[in-house]
Amino acid sequence: MRYTPPSTTDLQRLKDELGRTGEQMAELFGVAGGQQWRKYTGGAQPREMAPQMLFFGAARLALSDAEMERVLARMRDIGADVDLSGSDA
Repeated sequence: MRYTPPSTTDLQRLKDELGRTGEQMAELFGVAGGQQWRKYTGGAQPREMAPQMLFFGAARLALSDAEMERVLARMRDIGADVDLSGSDA
């Protein structure tokens, strides 16, 4: 697989286009919080977004709720315990 991650500018532009906060972007891409999200959009040494993180966020933006639930159901079939609401309960 060839992969070039989006630039910090690309990720900031997406955030602006979606009109979301850093905390909301962190939730979308499955990172710990807004502070972690900012590590992908700036700083002295910004992090590169791994392809699986970008895939997850893009899937959440592109798939319908039913399609996303189908993927989550397959993950559960494989053995995962996954709940995108963020609840640990």
